[in-house]
Parts: sequence; C-alpha cells; structure tokens
Amino acid sequence: MSFIEIVLVIINFAGALAVFLFGMKLMSEGLQKFAGNKMRAIMGKVTGSPLRGILTGAAVTTVIQSSSATTVMVVSFVNAGLLTLAGAIAVIMGANIGTTVTAWIITLFGLGESSSMFSLPMLLGAAALVFMFTKRDRLRAIGEFVMGLALLLVGMGLLQKAMPNLEQYPDFLEALAQLSAYGFWSILIFIVVGALLTCLVQASAAMMAITLVMCYNGWIGLDAAVALVMGQNIGTTITANIAAMVANTAGKRAARAHLVFNVVGVLLTLIVYRPVLNLIANMTTSMVGSNPYTPVGAEGYAPEAIPMALSLFHTFFNVACTLVLAWFIPLIVRIVNWLVKDKPEDEEYVYKLKYISSWMNTAEINMKAAEREIAEFSKRVLRMYTFLPTLRTAKSDEEFEETLERIEKYEDITDRMEMEISEYLTRIAEGDLSHQGSQRISAMLCVVDNLESIGDTIYQIAATRKNKREEAVHFDQHLNDNLEHMTQLVQHSLDIMDANLRMDYDLISLAPAEEAEEEINKYRDELRDQHLDALKHGEYGFAIGNAYSSLYALYEKLGDYVINVSEAIVVKFK
Repeated sequence: MSFIEIVLVIINFAGALAVFLFGMKLMSEGLQKFAGNKMRAIMGKVTGSPLRGILTGAAVTTVIQSSSATTVMVVSFVNAGLLTLAGAIAVIMGANIGTTVTAWIITLFGLGESSSMFSLPMLLGAAALVFMFTKRDRLRAIGEFVMGLALLLVGMGLLQKAMPNLEQYPDFLEALAQLSAYGFWSILIFIVVGALLTCLVQASAAMMAITLVMCYNGWIGLDAAVALVMGQNIGTTITANIAAMVANTAGKRAARAHLVFNVVGVLLTLIVYRPVLNLIANMTTSMVGSNPYTPVGAEGYAPEAIPMALSLFHTFFNVACTLVLAWFIPLIVRIVNWLVKDKPEDEEYVYKLKYISSWMNTAEINMKAAEREIAEFSKRVLRMYTFLPTLRTAKSDEEFEETLERIEKYEDITDRMEMEISEYLTRIAEGDLSHQGSQRISAMLCVVDNLESIGDTIYQIAATRKNKREEAVHFDQHLNDNLEHMTQLVQHSLDIMDANLRMDYDLISLAPAEEAEEEINKYRDELRDQHLDALKHGEYGFAIGNAYSSLYALYEKLGDYVINVSEAIVVKFK
C-alpha cells in the first residue's frame, strides 16, 4: 500500500467516523430537547435507593446515548450537592447498562446492506420535519432525533466501506494473528489497546462501532473483540476523571468510583472469562444459526455472528457486573473516600466557581449547574449582609476596619461571580435552545445582575457607615432602633429570595416576596415622614439627618433588588 493510499484510507475512515459521531450527537440532542426539563428532574430525584439510581442511569444513558456524558453529568450533580456519592455510583452502574443500546442499534440495523435501504428515506423524512416545523419545538426535536439515527446508520455504512480489504494485505493479517496467539496475555493486550484507543477517541460508542465493523469484516475474532470491549469500559472513565480535575472532592470521588467499578468489573469477568464466552457462543448459535468461533470462509460462517455475540456479551457484562457490585456500593464508597482525601480549607475569601467548572453539551445540565451557582451567589450575598450590624456595634476602629475589609472582599467576589456566571449563561444562549430555554436564560441573567446590585448596595451601606464614623456622627437610640428594624425587614426579604433560589423555580410563589417588599416600602415611608417632621422641629442636625436618610433609603433600595430576583424567576422563567 502506497503512502497516498494509506492517507486516503485514513481520511475516508475519519470522515465516516465523523458522520457516525455527528449522527449520535444529533440523535442525543433531539431526545434531550424533546424530554426538556424532565431529564433534569429525573436525575435530580435520585435518592439513596440503588435500584432507582441504576434505573435512572440506564434510562438517561439510553436517551443521550453516551455513558461518558451521563458520568460527567453525575460528577456535576455530585459537585453541586444534588447527588450523594452512593447515589452517583448507582447511576454510573445504570449508565453502563444504558450504553449497551448503542451496540444493539448498530448490530441490528447498522451492519450489512440493510441499513442503506431505510437510512436515507429516514434522513429525508426527518429533514422535512425539521424544516417544516421550525417553530414547534417538540416536532423539531423528534425530527432531529430521527435525522441523527439516520446519519448514525449512514456513518456505519461508510465505516464498513472505509475499512480496507485485509485479504490484500497479508502482512497486517499475520500481525493480527500473532497478536492473538498469546492466549490469556493476548486478552490483556487487547484490553489495554481498547482502553487506550477509547481514551484517545473519547467516545466508547465510536470504539464499539469500529470494533463491530472489524468483527463483521473478519479482521478480529470474538476473543479479541470481547477484550477490546472490556478495555473500552475502562477507557471511557477517563472523560469523567478529566471533568473532575476541576471539581470539588465529592465530584472527584464520583469520577474515581466510575473507574473503580469498571476496573473491578473487568477483573471479575476475567475470572469466568471462558465459561461466559462459551455461554455467549451457544446463545449466538441458537439465534443466528452460526457459531461466532467459525473461521472466516469456513462452512457455516456468517459475518453477523461475531457482532451479535459481541452485543450479547456487552449487555451480559454490564448487567452482570451491576447485579453483583450493586451490593457493594458502601464498600466502593469507602474505597474512593480513601483514594480521594478531604482537603479542608477556609474558602471564605477563596474565589472559585463551584458548580460550572465543567461544560456539557447538554443545555439542560448546563442551566442546572448555573442555577446551583446562582444559589451559591445568593449564599455569598446573604453572608455579606450579616457583616453590616458589626459596623454599628464595633467597639474599636480595628474591629470596624476588619469588618469593612471583609465587606470589600465580598463585594469584589460578587463582581467576579456576576461576570463569570453571565458569561457562562451567554455561552449557553449561543447554542440551539428552545423558546422556553431562552426565557430561562434571560431570567437567570436578570437574577445574576440583581444579586450583584445587592452586593453593591451592601457595600454602599458600609461606605455610608464609614463616612458617618469618620465625621463623628452619632445616632440616638431611637434612630438606631429604627434602622435595626429596617435591617430585620430586609433580612426577611433576603431569606425569602434565597429560599426561592434553592427550590425548583417552577414551584416558586411570588406572594411572600411581595409581602416582604411591601413591608419594607411601608416602613421606609414611615421613617421618611418621621425624618421630615424631626428636621422641621430641629430634633437633630443636617449631618445626622443626611446620614440617617441615606441609610434607610439604601436599605429600601436593597429591598427593590431583592424583589427583582424573585420577579425575574416567576415572570420570565415560567
């Protein structure tokens, strides 16, 4: 084979693989858009029940057709505190089962000449759905799913054609034969090769497709194919572990759990390797009438036998490992807790986004991560607000300056959080979103802007307190009591806002927030009337009056930003 021929083979193969991966991506995104918020809700309701977690992982992976994506999603949810580590392990186990659907789609519909008979008509019909119903999100999503499935099948056909006929290259066939001639060591070699190739491709489904085509074309036998699949199960864990590099300790543990589960599953399977393959061979023979160990070209050989046997093994391997290891989830938790140690640190002044550290191709998951980050933003703002009373009660300049410095640091943090979360939301908005998704992004941008304004207003209150102290302006007990009551009213309003940001946005009621805002405005009006009357009767001078009116006005202004947050969610998010 000349150099040019080699280059052409590589280009054709890469192009076919690109069509396959694009089809899978389109199919996945179409189903996710059709499911909408249900995907996020399903994942969010996983509790301590291993069975529920396994079923959820299997269902989600069946929909999005990527165990790697599901596991990265799980890492994000654990990182966000939405899943316990035990729950995450159960979901990961289910994800390994869900990913077997891909192999069956390819085996039943993507190999041989049959796929071309209906893949192009499917593509035509799907394209009609997409372009005819551009404004109907659910019909368009169905069209995208069907189009993705059609392109996946087209990609499989192209992969088959891109594979060169190895009969013309006896040296390569001899090398493969030698690699398979080392008995048990050959199995280990192919496991390592499968893991490394999956790490490089970053898509176990694509590697499964390549393996099935190699089997169908007679490149490799069942033993080598099975070993490659086991290696792929290990290699696919690298995606989640890469995503977890910037996650917190809980997220790192979830990623390590995926690796531990898959490695232990491979080790257990190697113990019963030969009996399992004999069972798979007998099942395949009864289903297709051909033994997968029949040599190429021999009597009774059928090209679909090994792909069928491989799909059976893939399903058996993942289901059996889950059924066995599900009983040992507490032990896996202890192992990963030992592998990833806790790293306690004072994070009060350490600025680091906690929940949007990794990017998913799934808009719903990205939005959920943004919601969690916004809730953390709210937590920072409420913590910042609690520093204000100390500015009034500080018994020394040192205590006052220390508190003021804390507020200044928090104000800087809120500025940066607002900028980074807004950039993240803008990035999501640049993708293909439904109308509802666009509305939700708009609502969250409004929330983030108002949270940053709350931080600014708290800083302005602190700066007013600083000027008052420097100018030796002193309030009597009556004025201090009035401001203390206003502080408590705003605190109540902030608590309602924070609770709203930590619950399902669709369940928020605006009434409590409106009542709290009404109380603030009503009390502001009372203070203003009293203030004007006090100035008229000369009860205090201009300096005291100016500082006093500035403070209660700032608290009322802060309350306006607080109600804006809840209104943005209720009005725009629904």
